Amino acid sequence: MNDTRPPWHLRGNWTPMPDEVTELLPHVTGTIPPELNGTYIRTGPNPHSGDSPHWFLGDGMVHGIRLSNGKAQWYKNRFIQTLDITSPLQNPDMGLGDLARGKGNTHVIKHAGKIMCLEEAHWPWEIDSELNTVGYQNYGGKLATSMTAHPKVCPITGELLAFSYFSFEAPYLNYIRVDAKGNLVQQEGINIPNMVMMHDFNITENYVIFMDLPLLLDLDLLSTGIPFSFKREAGARLGVMPRKGTNADIRWFEIEPCYVFHPVNAFEEGKLITLFVSRQESAFEGSSDNYANVGKLWRWQIDLVTGTVSEVQVDGRPGDFGRVNDSKVGQKSRFGYLMSLAGEGNSEEPVYGSKLYKYDLESGSCEEHNLGNNVRGAEPVFASGGPGEDEGWVLALSHDESSGKSRFNIIDATSFSARPVASIDIPQRVPYGAHGSWIAD
Repeated sequence: MNDTRPPWHLRGNWTPMPDEVTELLPHVTGTIPPELNGTYIRTGPNPHSGDSPHWFLGDGMVHGIRLSNGKAQWYKNRFIQTLDITSPLQNPDMGLGDLARGKGNTHVIKHAGKIMCLEEAHWPWEIDSELNTVGYQNYGGKLATSMTAHPKVCPITGELLAFSYFSFEAPYLNYIRVDAKGNLVQQEGINIPNMVMMHDFNITENYVIFMDLPLLLDLDLLSTGIPFSFKREAGARLGVMPRKGTNADIRWFEIEPCYVFHPVNAFEEGKLITLFVSRQESAFEGSSDNYANVGKLWRWQIDLVTGTVSEVQVDGRPGDFGRVNDSKVGQKSRFGYLMSLAGEGNSEEPVYGSKLYKYDLESGSCEEHNLGNNVRGAEPVFASGGPGEDEGWVLALSHDESSGKSRFNIIDATSFSARPVASIDIPQRVPYGAHGSWIAD
């Protein structure tokens, strides 16, 4: 029997939200910590027309929740006013290669006073704290490539470290470094043999670590909009380069073929580099819309003296969208927070689970926060509340599949398995999305 339903990213709580609203938030269960003063902002693909060929290609819509002095002040959602919204092309293919035609639909970060919405094939788009669109960000015309959706802001130097893989000609990888004041100070071509989908990367105090994994450009899939397929025979390796280094300084270390959408964190201790990642056996096998294979927490350790990599699975629970306390990015961290996934092998749809995980990365133990029956979670974002690494709160959206209601949850990270200290009812459905950040005042 033919399945006449729309594709998964256009149905259920993936269904695009056409309405932009500004609403008060009167329904709060529990007590909002008065120390939380700022705005949680998350983005995700949300096609303005209601239709898109792939989830990754939807227009960016940001959702914001403003907290101040123990009160939930407002919820807003806004389309990012990109050129695809304000000046759409009759033939979208005519815009291929135009770095200004970004979506801003994958991640939100703040750096050098600017809130940027990012994806990986174009320039970032800037918004303000009220979710109004400012314009695209190309560092005064100096950025010659796209920018990853997952740059890292170093908590020590204030630098933003990033890369671009979206190039159909060599060099297929470019390294980008922006100083703490927002000046682009380095663009460095990195030679790799293939155009690979490099969604994320890693930083430590002195290095950046690229993941050259075998999700390769496949021109036969060009019509899908996501032209990548897994080619195990291409091999996999990790590239270690000093943060101010060049292509000539990079060292490559072979690992078992796999794929990683998101690492959790990385750090160095002497000549040993440790990475925690959500590793999966493959990605997009059989289809660029196939998410049946999901990540599980692994530890990779690169020995710069022996030139070897140890690869150890930490846990068997499916989980991804890993985050740490932002003050520990690239530094040794004890705790990592992941979103559970509902399993693997039973669906092409990425099924978000009903739990959040807090891992002790030193012992490998895991504490679970259960969001409820038939409730799907979202990326756990850490908001600091003190000097201790886990002194603070984990912020996460959730959606009740039974009632169709969405909520914003504030979880005490030191009492992670307990009920949220506060849950805020959102006045309209929030579709499942991608990544976001807590933008503290």
